Formats: sequence, C-alpha cells, structure tokens
Amino acid sequence: MNTQPPPSLEVRGLAYAYPDGHQALFGVDLTVGRGERVALLGPNGAGKTTLVLHLNGIHTAGAGSVTVAGLPVAKRNLAEIRRRVGIVFQDPDDQLFMPTVREDVAFGPATSGLRGAELEARVVAALTQVGMAEYADRPPHHLSFGQRRRVAVATVLAMEPEILVLDEPSSNLDPASRRELADILRALDVTVLMVTHDLPYALELCPRAVILSEGVIAADGPTRKLLGDAELMGAHRLELPFGFDPTSVASR
Repeated sequence: MNTQPPPSLEVRGLAYAYPDGHQALFGVDLTVGRGERVALLGPNGAGKTTLVLHLNGIHTAGAGSVTVAGLPVAKRNLAEIRRRVGIVFQDPDDQLFMPTVREDVAFGPATSGLRGAELEARVVAALTQVGMAEYADRPPHHLSFGQRRRVAVATVLAMEPEILVLDEPSSNLDPASRRELADILRALDVTVLMVTHDLPYALELCPRAVILSEGVIAADGPTRKLLGDAELMGAHRLELPFGFDPTSVASR
C-alpha cells in the first residue's frame, strides 16, 4: 500500500487566456514535492504571476488542473486552498494593515475561527520563526522595510500553509536584511516557491529552479546547472550580475 503523501503542488496542462484574448499560459506541467524550495524564474511577461494566481484560485484554469497537497483548486475548495497557499507579496505594506504586528499576524487565523490561547500561541510561533516576537506590540509602520517583510512572512506562516509563495523576496532589502531573510527561509519546514529576478538569491536558497518563458516551462533542473548554461540564459533573457559565477556557489 502506497502511503506517500501527494506532492505540495501538481500542475497539469495548465493553459490560460485573459479576457482580452492574450494567451499567458500554454499547457504548463509542474510538480513540487513536499519540503522542496524551488525558484520560478523568467523574464517579465513570461506568465509567472499568472501561474501563481492559479495556485490559490484567483485565476481559474482555462484548461488543465492545479492541485495543492492532493486538493483540487476549485471553487468548492477555495477557503482551504487559500489557507494552504500562502503568498507573500513584494511590498509588505500590501499585507500589513492592522495597528500592531500582533494583530496583523493574528488576523488570518482569527478570521478562520481561532481564538484565545490557541490563537496567541499561533501568533507567537509565527513571529518567533521570523525573529520578530519582541516586536509584537509595535505598529508595523514603525519597523524597517526588512522587518516589515519578515512580519509579512509571519502573517502567512500563522496560517500553517502547505506552500509559501514568495514574490521577489529580496527586493529593496539591504545586505544584512537579505541575509537574515535567507537564514529564516532556509530554516522553515515548508514548501517554498520563490518568484524572483534575483538569480544569486535563487541559487543561494533554492536547489531547484524552473524557467517559465512565453507561457511554457522552458527548463527545470538544478539551479546551479541552469544558471551556468549561458545559451539557455540568453535565450530567455536572464542575466547574472557581472562577474558572478554560479558554478562557484552551491545552494543550501
């Protein structure tokens, strides 16, 4: 008897066209196993955001299917799917709107019905995971940008998601904040899908990378191998920083 749990994410033949007729995805197949950290790479307009918005049901597949931990992304399952797929936006201010950090992190679980000591324990656990427990009673707007991003991650972790989707997590971070966030993400026991143009950060955090280009998966493999393929990179408008050698750095 096979007792293997289903993968965190399974996308099969996913195609999607916007109402204006623009075809954004052309039959995407992607499987992400539990606990994997995968970078989703590609030029602007490749379909990355469109794909991510299918993961929690904001977009509905024109063709194909999406399942999260074996649960189909369908209208009847949306409440549970949106708990399981936690999206951390590029701008933390899009997620933080309550008077205090504690209230921001508590908002999702409280809306789902958690109360009292159980809710407080969930909030403390999420803030501890991102190193922000001592800031629980601070107004979010008094925090640095890097601290606000960590709180935004905590608001998602408080929902105990199956998949953490990060949209450009390193953008606008100073070097120390960038490293602190990387340390936090490496320590999390959760599946991570990281959408980024920051190729060194992808290499540092994600052993596996997927290149989405013109609505299809153009490559899927070890991040270091993909980034070291100059012909592949050039064909899909991906450029490493000047002087950066991906073969000399191993992702962790």
